[in-house]
Amino acid sequence: MHQIAIGIDLGGTQVRAALVDERGNIVARMEEPTEAYAGPLRVLSQIRALVERLLATSKPSTVVGIGVSTPGPIDTVSGVARDIPTLSGFADFPLKAELQRQFAFPVCLENDGIAAAIGEWQFGAGRGLANLVYVTVSTGIGGGIIADGRVLRGRKGMAAHVGHMSVMPNGEVCPCGNNGCFEAYGSGTAFTKRARARAADSHETQLGKNGTAIHSRDVFAAGRGGDFLANLLIDEEAEILGRGFVSLIHIFSPDVVIMGGGLSHEFDRLRPGIQDYVARWAMPAFKDVSVVRAALGQNSGLVGAAALAFLADRPSEETLALVAHQ
Repeated sequence: MHQIAIGIDLGGTQVRAALVDERGNIVARMEEPTEAYAGPLRVLSQIRALVERLLATSKPSTVVGIGVSTPGPIDTVSGVARDIPTLSGFADFPLKAELQRQFAFPVCLENDGIAAAIGEWQFGAGRGLANLVYVTVSTGIGGGIIADGRVLRGRKGMAAHVGHMSVMPNGEVCPCGNNGCFEAYGSGTAFTKRARARAADSHETQLGKNGTAIHSRDVFAAGRGGDFLANLLIDEEAEILGRGFVSLIHIFSPDVVIMGGGLSHEFDRLRPGIQDYVARWAMPAFKDVSVVRAALGQNSGLVGAAALAFLADRPSEETLALVAHQ
């Protein structure tokens, strides 16, 4: 077997582990529900157990390291989790140091949005490109930026919290506590909230007949069935995403915007509206930027975490900036 890196994708719902080869192929993977309220030590023991089971099953000859993707905010320079809202007890917790105590392999730590951007850059929809913006649209909105062939990190390695740029002054309250954030309007959670509110006042539509028990998948299913309200909501969501993407395009001048996360499963339906907004409202020099779906799907962060370990094992002029903070 060729060299292998271990990728860990730690989320508030699931913790996933995989053995990934140098081409970004997942050789083996396991996952289990995260014991999110049991505290950091229990979650770390889950990670260790998953890795031990993977190694016992596949027995790779060479493991170059382990990369861990985790929700933010996390200070990847110091390796300290500042306050992860979906994981109890992860406030000012020395996550990297505690992980390193668990494993003999070198450990790299990364924000989940940036890890997913790295995965798509190295092995997915952004392969071969020097500039890309990755945006995950799911429960919330996060992202990562590759600029001039390097990961954009910023102070403390906490750049690219793209869901918390303001798109509506004095608008809806965001989970972060601010008003009018991109996440408060464009996330899957916000989309579902809008759909439930509108359906409650539209009993004559198919969507309205479902009452308040509506999820995003129900909206897209109703839209495919020709429901007027559902298609209106979907078109509005595409416009909101387009608005946020145009701002990111103007700021970072990417070759491409890559959309991942749960709503990307319906990318084919959303893409025309998103791309139309870009064509109408981007400055002329930016109108040709395409928005594409993440090629790695739900594995972008998992593969990106493993890619960190490979890059750390083979530093070069292009990758020194990527791993210097570790």
